[in-house]
Amino acid sequence: MPGPTTDAYRERLTLPWPWWPAVLAGTALLVSPVWSGVAGPLRAVLLAGPVLAVAVALWWLGRVRVAVVGDELRVDDARLPVRFIARVVPLDAAGRRELLGPAADPLGFVVQRPWIRGAVQVVLDDPADPTPYWLVSTRDPERLAAALRQAGTPDRPE
Repeated sequence: MPGPTTDAYRERLTLPWPWWPAVLAGTALLVSPVWSGVAGPLRAVLLAGPVLAVAVALWWLGRVRVAVVGDELRVDDARLPVRFIARVVPLDAAGRRELLGPAADPLGFVVQRPWIRGAVQVVLDDPADPTPYWLVSTRDPERLAAALRQAGTPDRPE
């Protein structure tokens, strides 16, 4: 049975807002010795260039989107039809840390952001794909897991 046709879950893995002023101010402080000895408009360029580059890098780090659309899990550009999902496991910070460390599988597909504590492990059942699971950061693991189950993930025993 196909899942719903609307977005059951949507999230963008943005950086926390307090990081922005802290990182941009830190960048300005780091480049200030360079521009302090320069006069005129070049001074503004020497300050604005690195600060702008860091702002773009912060935006880029937070661009990843996680969504359940119809019968598909979308993580950035990757797509996973729910028919290939065997099990969905919501993880807290300790569970995420375990799967990123001692219990990690080198073939696992991982999209994690260190500033997000929760994650979901999506265990796969696709004989044609050697990937055992997807590990995806999310601020609301229970809600993402519920959306995947609602989209048609079968309840299979471990």
